[in-house]
Amino acid sequence: MTKTTNARGIMILTGPRLREAPRLITLIGAVLALAFVVVPSTSAAQVRMTVPRQAVAVALQGATIHTVTNGVIENGTIVFDNGVITAVGADVPIPPGARVVNVSGKHIYPGLIDAYTTVGISEIGAVAMSNDVREVGDFNPNIRAELGVNAESRHIGTTRSAGVLTALTTPAGGLISGMSSALALEGWTWEEMSIESAAALNVNWPNPNPRRRGFGGGGQNGDDQPTYGERVQQLKDFFAEARAYRDAVEAGEEINSNSRYDAMIPAINGDIPVVVAADGAAQINDAITWATEEGVRLVIRGGSDAIHVADRLAAEEIPVILTSTMAAPGRAHEGYDVAYRRAADLYEAGVRFAISGGSSALNTDRLPYEAGVAVAFGLPEEEAIKAVTINAAEFLGLDDRIGSLEPGKQATLLITTGTPIDMTSDIEQAYIQGRELDMNDIQKHFFEKYMTKIRQLAPIVL
Repeated sequence: MTKTTNARGIMILTGPRLREAPRLITLIGAVLALAFVVVPSTSAAQVRMTVPRQAVAVALQGATIHTVTNGVIENGTIVFDNGVITAVGADVPIPPGARVVNVSGKHIYPGLIDAYTTVGISEIGAVAMSNDVREVGDFNPNIRAELGVNAESRHIGTTRSAGVLTALTTPAGGLISGMSSALALEGWTWEEMSIESAAALNVNWPNPNPRRRGFGGGGQNGDDQPTYGERVQQLKDFFAEARAYRDAVEAGEEINSNSRYDAMIPAINGDIPVVVAADGAAQINDAITWATEEGVRLVIRGGSDAIHVADRLAAEEIPVILTSTMAAPGRAHEGYDVAYRRAADLYEAGVRFAISGGSSALNTDRLPYEAGVAVAFGLPEEEAIKAVTINAAEFLGLDDRIGSLEPGKQATLLITTGTPIDMTSDIEQAYIQGRELDMNDIQKHFFEKYMTKIRQLAPIVL
């Protein structure tokens, strides 16, 4: 080995050994590549494998089938082909060539639906690059959540293991956040997962009592903020502009294309619902008045004070998506169970509602337990099941495809040991659009991994 200096005065080493360096580097690379194949890495520990589309008809026989909309069928059979349910009943003929699965003693339910989540667009809260939830600006109706979905998200596997097979993935921020996308939680890409690209327009109703920021509540972060009335007017103005744009398009006028106004047209025409995030009674009342004036299909999301507006909600048939039944009371005078019994209170008041797991992707797998808590505090179990299946589907215009077990609907269902909203029940198998899912997930993977560690080390320790 010798030392030489190049034209820039930088010392370099030469010699026969260094001439072998490229081959050595190649060998090291091959060894490292082999190590990554042989040793499972954390990133490879997704363990959930996407399965192909349904190839042959399947008949599930002998289970108790909870159709949700047409009662319970004991010792029933459900048949599906090409991802669609073809027959449900107690005495259903099996088509030739169908794969028959004996599920005697089990229960079959529709897959649960989370009507408000960020699953697929949020991974690790503390890592900004793994979150694609918020866009810049106040008016982003043209944002479709599905475009940012990570089909390899770890939360998808754990969510499915809890029985949640459909997610309304929803953006956040601004006055108009964008469009919720209805996703089947199986597929290699967001295109394959998409059920409805733009299922609902999301509006964040302004807070009539905003907290002032800055020292003493004033300064540039306090006094310069628009008032409640100004924010509501901004929202009204944007809808008026979008309506004028729609009218000009329909009249055949020459106008500059605007993707934001284009995205508003289905909501203005009433083709899709407008989901308004509102918790306080004043917010809910004002949102109802505004929606009536605009002529849009309103769904309230949040609804902490919905019981105080229950008569109006029921009379005007406005549904509510409750975002948590396991929250602590928000006011000092409220009882500890105010959130726990909120669903039961609305049911008694005649208000239709769905229950969501809260927006966090991390909490989407809590959805069945949110419904279960409502049952523990007075909501009939049948209504709780509806709140996480058919009600959510109906509010968002998806009930022709999902939400119940009926011929013609997608074969998206659960095989369980009991009701899926009870922690003591197990989700043994699930199907999405006829695909028999790989039920593994990252939590099961690590459970098995460290149970193996205990089994291996226990004899040594003992």
